[in-house]
Parts: sequence; structure tokens; C-alpha cells
Amino acid sequence: MTLRSEVLELPDSPDAVYRAFCEREWCDGLPIIPPTAQRVEAMLATVTGDPEESLGPIPPLWRQATLEKLAVNAVMAGCLPEHFPVVVAAVEVMLDPAFNLYGVQATTHPVAPLLILNGPYARTIGMHGGSGCFGPGFRANATIGRAIRLILLNVGGGWPGRHDMATHGSPAKFSYAIAENEAANPWPPLHVELGFAPDQSVVTVFGGEGPHNVNDHVSTNASGILNTVSHTAATLGSNVKWYLSQSQLLLVLGPEHAATVAADNFSKDDVKAFVFEHARLPLGTLKLGGMWGIQDWPRWMMAVTDDRALLPVVASPSEIFVIVAGGAGKHSAVVPNCTFSRAVSRPLTRLP
Repeated sequence: MTLRSEVLELPDSPDAVYRAFCEREWCDGLPIIPPTAQRVEAMLATVTGDPEESLGPIPPLWRQATLEKLAVNAVMAGCLPEHFPVVVAAVEVMLDPAFNLYGVQATTHPVAPLLILNGPYARTIGMHGGSGCFGPGFRANATIGRAIRLILLNVGGGWPGRHDMATHGSPAKFSYAIAENEAANPWPPLHVELGFAPDQSVVTVFGGEGPHNVNDHVSTNASGILNTVSHTAATLGSNVKWYLSQSQLLLVLGPEHAATVAADNFSKDDVKAFVFEHARLPLGTLKLGGMWGIQDWPRWMMAVTDDRALLPVVASPSEIFVIVAGGAGKHSAVVPNCTFSRAVSRPLTRLP
């Protein structure tokens, strides 16, 4: 295998490598694994394709995402070779025009690509969807998510304050990758709902804010829990209600909440319909601030004049995604999107 990357000779010292990569602005501020030729080749051996093959240009600087460049960043992030097919699939997903990676990279909004892995490969590599799944402690989650961010920095050029213009950024911009907790899911998992076979391994990428916690230790039925979820989703400062043409919403129900909702014979479609009807704010409240005056609403909403009328945060129930993740505890999460990015899903196709 012939690699094309420039060879950088540095002292054989973790401190020296880390310092050199920080000085060149090649890392996210955390220590990295030196991307030696041997490590990069081991990564590339887990996918089909020539190292020089490009998946396409990554905005905002539009540099080519060759498999070799992706492998270099995956090594730096601490990925194991078996993690690399997920990284490659995620980049392919993000380069789908519907995802609008340019907008995700360059906006002032604190959006980050959330990677959700479904299917048997998630279990094969130990992708975690249980207790603490959005947090530390799980190598596959942490390193795959971090590899995506390093690729967006080093190949795409999305450097904070220059091309990534997020006002505050977000911890989700370090690493944002989970599996769905399919074993605790009372409904079909996300990839099956989207039309894929149960035995397929599928990557979904959702351009979202960090998770907003939903704390409900009191409700004992579906309507109580979903009212709490809906209230969390409908806030004046959220982007989603202002640009309904592309707004989407991700509900991450904890297993305990999901079990309670399902016990009331609520299907996923019932959950979506309920939240669509209840995650609303009065027109008069929307006029108080936020982004009033520049909203992109469907014609029927623009025609509303009654300040008491309740207006939804997304255009239809189909724009709401429901997954089950997390562990014990009566908590769930709401992940609003950035309104100009659409979730995209694709199966892993490059496994050798």
C-alpha cells in the first residue's frame, strides 16, 4: 500500500508529537496518537477502496476527503482499525447535500454532527447506547466521534473563530457519537423504522445541539412523560421553530420513560403525533423575541393572527425522530437540529 501523505519526522516523544501537532493546528487541543504509516495502513485495511479515493470535498475549505486523510485523523483520534468503517460511512453521510455540511461547519449556532449507529456492527465494536452514552468512558463512542471532529477541522478547515463561527461552540463538538439501545427499545429501532433491514448496520447523522435533559420522576403514563418532553422541546431560544421548512427534532427516550410510554400502547407514530401537537408556543410568546421577523414558516402559519394560537416546532410529525438510549433513571433528552440540516442515514458498505 502506497501512502501519499507528507512524512513529518519528530522526536520519539509523545510530548514532542503533541506539541508539534498543536503548533500546526492539527488537533482539537487534546493529546493524539501519532499517525505513523503502519497505523494508517492498518486503518485503511478495514475498508474497501484506494487510499487516494476521495469521498468528496469537505467545506468550508473544500479539501478532498481521501480515505488516507480520513485514516490519518482516525488514528490521531485513538480509533481502533475496526472503528474506521463507521468513520468513513459517517463522512459519506455528511457529504450528502441534504445534510448541508457547509452550513453545519460555518454557522454561529452550536451544531455538531451526532452520529447514531444501529445494527450488529455497533455491537461488534462495542458502540455504547446504555447508561451515560453521551458521556465519557466508551472508546468506540469517544474516538469515532472525535475522528469526525478532527476530519472537520483538518480536512474541512472548520477551525473555531475562522471558518467555524459558532458563538460558544459546544462540548458536543469534541465527540458526539452513540449507538441506540436496541435491547431496551420497545419499538423498532431507528434504522428499521427508516426502511433498512434489522441485520443491516446503519449510520445516521443528525446535525443537532447538545442534548437537553428531560427530567420526569413523577409521571406514570405516556401523556405525562410526553408533556414534559414537549415542554422541553418548545422554547423561545431554540432554532427549530423559526425555520420550519427544514426543522427536525430528535427525542432520545431513556429506557424507563420508553417502557412507561409503550405500556400505554403508544407506538412511535403516537409519540411523534403527541409531541407535534404539544410542543408548541403561543404566537404572542413567539413575538416576544428570539428570531421574530425572520422566520421561515409555511403559509398557514404566516396567516395566523391570534396571539393565543399554539404553533408547532416542526412542520409535521414525520420531522420528529425517536430513539431509545441511556440507562436506568427517569430521564430522557431532546436534541433540536440547527434547522438547515436534514438527518441522513446510510448502511455500512465498505466492509471488506
